[in-house]
Amino acid sequence: MRRTVGVLAVAMIWSAAVSAQDASTPQTARQALLEMFFSKTSGTFVKHLPSVTLAALDKSGALASLQQYALLASQLQTQGTNFQTFETGSVLLSGEDPKTGKKVEVTVENDALRGEQDDIELSFQTYRNGEAQRTPFMPRMTFTMKQEARIWKLNEISVTIRLPLADPDLLKAMTENMKARETANVSLTPVSATPQTQGAMSSAGRDAQVLAAMRTILTAEMTYAASYPRVGFTCTLSDLDGFGGGEPNEHQAMLINSGLASGKKYGFVFTLSGCGGAPSTIFHLSAGPNANIFGRKAFCADQSGTIRSSDDGNAANCFARGTQLQ
Repeated sequence: MRRTVGVLAVAMIWSAAVSAQDASTPQTARQALLEMFFSKTSGTFVKHLPSVTLAALDKSGALASLQQYALLASQLQTQGTNFQTFETGSVLLSGEDPKTGKKVEVTVENDALRGEQDDIELSFQTYRNGEAQRTPFMPRMTFTMKQEARIWKLNEISVTIRLPLADPDLLKAMTENMKARETANVSLTPVSATPQTQGAMSSAGRDAQVLAAMRTILTAEMTYAASYPRVGFTCTLSDLDGFGGGEPNEHQAMLINSGLASGKKYGFVFTLSGCGGAPSTIFHLSAGPNANIFGRKAFCADQSGTIRSSDDGNAANCFARGTQLQ
């Protein structure tokens, strides 16, 4: 009996000594990283954030919301993913979805401990039905852990993406993607379309863009004259420009975008002219095809808002005898 009691006493003393030794063993940066994202204990995520980060989150009111987020481990379990974490060895985490047969392994490529800083570089590998999937775009992440009051804190996260231009899988994916786009573009072209009809449809589309731009300028002119009655209409497109800061003024009314205010858009040259008097009560707006483009119409309008067109592409003829469009 006495011998049994003695054995039990020795066992208890040994157990207590081992527990004390384990309790005194400091946590590694890797263990802290796993605890931060995968511990089921509440508060472990914010525990491993720098104090200045916590103070900023608390001041902004975001800390309370952050603490309410579900732990990553709980989320993975809810989604039916079986995963394991490893405090030592080359694999940090292994997760598998039995429904899809997909598996992800997070591998520690480098663990550089330098005093109170530890840079843990991780890579990712995916598997499907036991076969490794080649993914040249898979990034690498480095978690920089720093000690603060003897607690490892996540101080920085950096991401690098590897893009091997000679990788056969990457080249195959690029060529297949280009072929798919080419096929899609061909399928969108009407079978009966000829180069002439395609050109006509393209020209009609550009003419519609020019007409829309004309209407935008006409509306801007009306607004400008109402806003600056002492000036009236303007014959300077840049006066209608919307670029820049500050308050709108007669030299920057912020009524049209800078591209249109430049006077060159859709292969046409937009021009304001014919203003006279103070305030000006008239103006002429023309849109003529660029000198390098032939066979296009010219468009014109004045303060009445009526838009006309001339098939010869001559703005002067448009004003003299152009066909009314609206």
